[in-house]
Amino acid sequence: MINHVMVGSNDLERSKQFYDAVLGVLGAGEPVRNTAASGHVRLFYRHNGNTLGVSQPINDEPATFANGGTIAFRCDSPEQVHAFHDAAVAHGGTSVEDPPGLRKDAHASYYLAYVRDPDGNKLCAIHRVAT
Repeated sequence: MINHVMVGSNDLERSKQFYDAVLGVLGAGEPVRNTAASGHVRLFYRHNGNTLGVSQPINDEPATFANGGTIAFRCDSPEQVHAFHDAAVAHGGTSVEDPPGLRKDAHASYYLAYVRDPDGNKLCAIHRVAT
């Protein structure tokens, strides 16, 4: 249903270092660098049919994060969740909410971690645990 997700960045090179490390854990390679007709630079990370874009804001206003918004990245194992989290923190991200670990609700069990990227966008690394 979703073709891509785009986040804004106030420092594209800082964001590139962050997302190269974090998305590299999931197997994504170098982003495609694109310059929009407006002259703004964007990075497109593609992996397994999914795309995450990181862009200088086209309206020239500062990039801000979505209050209440979270972008979740599917992981293959609890170890990959930890690697995602650790790469994020090592590259300028901030761990938020509870430490990486198992969460259960009435419907399923998940192993997850939440971080914020250097611009404040909330990211989740999630592995659905077989029940």
